[in-house]
Amino acid sequence: MEPFRRLQSLAVPLDTPNMDTDQIIPARFLWRARAAGYGELLFNDLRYKPDGSANPDFILNAPQYQGAKILLAEKNFGCGSSREQAVWALYDYGFRAVIAPSFGDIFYNNCCKQGVLPVILAEAEIASLREAKATIIVDLESQTVAAPGGQAFAFKIAAFQRRQLLDGMDDIALTLAYSEAIAAFELAYDRELPWISNRQRALA
Repeated sequence: MEPFRRLQSLAVPLDTPNMDTDQIIPARFLWRARAAGYGELLFNDLRYKPDGSANPDFILNAPQYQGAKILLAEKNFGCGSSREQAVWALYDYGFRAVIAPSFGDIFYNNCCKQGVLPVILAEAEIASLREAKATIIVDLESQTVAAPGGQAFAFKIAAFQRRQLLDGMDDIALTLAYSEAIAAFELAYDRELPWISNRQRALA
């Protein structure tokens, strides 16, 4: 998981409210291994026609937005099922931040665990970013989104999730950071309750 601190990029305006996780990554692709990558499957049924050719009417296929790393979404983005593959698809495609008026709760938390920064801004603030059609700066350290012309919009994020993104550490990495303390606790536990640890060894 790559650390997130400051991102400067053109933003893709996606004007669809209530974009659920099945639209972000259709359920028929969920068997795919994580290592295989999910970027090519992002918004699959919107990006491609039934014959597999690119849909020229879908915003991600517009030439001017190729390589963009910020997604300007509508309200309730990522609603629906809890599939973490929706975040994998965004990350593998190249998006590192999604800005929206609101998110599905589970999707929001999955973003923080997978290296994608979810930013909640007011609808009016997002509308001004859409109208600008220019490069914007998302700064997690200052918790601001800088718009063209110098205007900055502040956003909130829980301290734990902010730290997780800044350090680029998923839940497993965070746990392993305490491996020495965990080992010391287990050693002390074995000494205090030897009959339990012996039984556990026997069962193992």
